[in-house]
Amino acid sequence: MFRSVRVARLLAPGRAALVEAQRGRKSRTDPVAKSKLGRIKVPPPVDPVEMVVLRERYSDYKLIMRALRVEFKEEVLRRKYEEETGSMAEERARQEAEEHRNLMEFNRQENLRLLQLRIVRIQKETEEAERQKLEEALQREQQQQEFIKQKEEEIVQLQEEAKNFITLENLDQRIEEALDNPKNYNFAVDKAGRVVKQTVLQ
Repeated sequence: MFRSVRVARLLAPGRAALVEAQRGRKSRTDPVAKSKLGRIKVPPPVDPVEMVVLRERYSDYKLIMRALRVEFKEEVLRRKYEEETGSMAEERARQEAEEHRNLMEFNRQENLRLLQLRIVRIQKETEEAERQKLEEALQREQQQQEFIKQKEEEIVQLQEEAKNFITLENLDQRIEEALDNPKNYNFAVDKAGRVVKQTVLQ
């Protein structure tokens, strides 16, 4: 019994391992100690009168404890019966019903409040999405207009540059102009962009 109690204490969950200090025991194969070789075990003497008195007192103790247990059990069962079927049960059922109604009303009001908040949030999100979609459409249209304008400017510039292109019709004229107006590209400029040195055409 004591060993099982010690094991239960050692294996109790949520507690640190407790190791009780105890005297070492001999195994079954160890010989008898030299100091106890000639010892003869004699049971202690029993007084018959004392034994009778102890038995009577123990019987009375068991009867009293049994009666107390029965009394306590009857009291617990009576209270449980009154709680389940008596006036206390009706009062408790009424209180539980009232509490249930109050909780259901609170739950309904909370659901309505959350529904209104959710509707407002969804409306704001929808308006924001529509506004963002409109802004993106306007931005795409503006980019498209800028792209078209840039391409038109490029076309006009190419048309202006095409007037100076050398073709088979004006090839002789451009050659004569180049010979009549020679250009000297051999010059040096300073940091301000002025020509500081230029060779003479030959």
